[in-house]
Amino acid sequence: MIGAPNFFFDITGLERPNYPEIWQCVGMIVGVYGVGYLLAARNPLRHWPIVAVGLLGKVLGPIGFVKALIDGRFSASFGLILVFNDLLWWVPFAAILAAARRRHEECRRRGSSVSI
Repeated sequence: MIGAPNFFFDITGLERPNYPEIWQCVGMIVGVYGVGYLLAARNPLRHWPIVAVGLLGKVLGPIGFVKALIDGRFSASFGLILVFNDLLWWVPFAAILAAARRRHEECRRRGSSVSI
């Protein structure tokens, strides 16, 4: 996205954006998320807020895609990227958040002030 911002548009047959820098900025944001995910991977139950932000992004992205598809701004072929960039991650992120919730509840029952 950063080094070749028009690549995905070219392979999907979509019109290139007038401002590829916006797409490059999205690439930068994804890279920053990656740093957060790397930190959270060391202890995902402790760093569940990073996982929650990630899941939120993975849910909101497809919602935006569906709206753009309905409005005729995106082709259905653009949706393929959602499978690998968003939908695939719903299950593991949700599982991490569920485990963090269980851990929190368990610690609360034991009276521990530190849950993770």
